[in-house]
Amino acid sequence: MDKLLALRAFVDVAETGGFSKAARRMGVATSSVTRLLDALEESLGSALLTRTTRQVTLTDAGVAYLEHVARILDELEEADGSVTDAGGEPTGPLRVSLPVTFGRLLLGPHIASFMTSYPRVSLDLLMTDTYVDFVADRIDIAVRIGQPANQPQLIVKPLTEHHRFVVASHEYLSSHGVPSVPADLSRHECLRFSYQKGRQHWSFTDKRGTARVAVNGRLAVNSSDMLREATLSGFGVALLPEWLVDEDVRTGRLRRIFEAYSVNPSEHVTSIYAAYLPNRRHSRKVQVFIEFLRQHLSRPALA
Repeated sequence: MDKLLALRAFVDVAETGGFSKAARRMGVATSSVTRLLDALEESLGSALLTRTTRQVTLTDAGVAYLEHVARILDELEEADGSVTDAGGEPTGPLRVSLPVTFGRLLLGPHIASFMTSYPRVSLDLLMTDTYVDFVADRIDIAVRIGQPANQPQLIVKPLTEHHRFVVASHEYLSSHGVPSVPADLSRHECLRFSYQKGRQHWSFTDKRGTARVAVNGRLAVNSSDMLREATLSGFGVALLPEWLVDEDVRTGRLRRIFEAYSVNPSEHVTSIYAAYLPNRRHSRKVQVFIEFLRQHLSRPALA
């Protein structure tokens, strides 16, 4: 039995919850994974997995064993990386998670230049607005928008501030009136991002303090692109990222209101940041990609 391969198979089965899923991740036949796990359990003299026709779960012994094995494999991967990817030239595969619209607009035009600059790096981009599981999805770096606090299991590198504009079309404001104070928004059709359940509030902050305003509307979407389109069509008022609507404001397609306030969908100030697991801290390809992010996110429009 190849013990190292068996340990990797065990971790993959535990993370994916099945032999066939683990086999696809490893690029081998399901029967090979089964044989590896059978041999591993036989060598240990203990069952690590409970198998049924519908699912595979860890036994108590399997839970304890997984904690140790995962740590060992992470340390081994970090040791390998310190040799193969800690020199002068970044090398190897790099899997990055990016928010969909943000990645498309701000980084998409520059990806080719990154690939040209680092010919020994192969880039795998996962475009998603959900928070990925670094281990299960094998993510090297995740670019996130939000509040980076309370993530002790990750290394977090701030990239830039994240500003939002309250915007509406001129047609909408002509028909419904321009809100003069934040509380007026309670009488307007507010277009909301559907990451919160129930009633939503927008927080308006100026030198006098912070006021939370309840916002209501018939449209909630999990896509900032769709919210922008609905706003451009004159359907309501939206709170959207500066990097998405700055050009619309400058060209007059949208009007920014409440410019004197810093506005967020919560009371917390958010930022754009990169996150990665501690075992990637010495990776040259991770370091150069973060440098690439900072280079292209430090434009005046994002400052």
